Amino acid sequence: MRQPDIEIYVREENLDALTTWLGQELGSLELKPWNELVRRGTLTCGEHRIPLMIVRKAAGKWASVWFDSAHTPWESDLDCARAVYLGLQEEVRCSVGGWSEEEDDPDADRWIKINASGEVEFTWQIKA
Repeated sequence: MRQPDIEIYVREENLDALTTWLGQELGSLELKPWNELVRRGTLTCGEHRIPLMIVRKAAGKWASVWFDSAHTPWESDLDCARAVYLGLQEEVRCSVGGWSEEEDDPDADRWIKINASGEVEFTWQIKA
């Protein structure tokens, strides 16, 4: 089932490589300047303009990369994380089941990391 939006996490030092890869592999990428820890933009894939938001330090040294559209090239966060890992050869993380507003969501701390060792599910207790 296609997710309504996509969110992945990459290390801060890989953000430039990520934005370069997105522009080269998927289409035109327009990014506004950083506004403190947030950078917004638009990724154009075919006929779809996909709003994009990058939040630095979203989880320690990890940045959140959020594609606010159901029209991404990926069905799920995991599909996106796999593609980005293949493109960058750097660790990428995503949630196991997407995001939920439910406070008692059993998947809230369950994550998948993709790196040179493969795909591993782990508990990521993100400190605010």
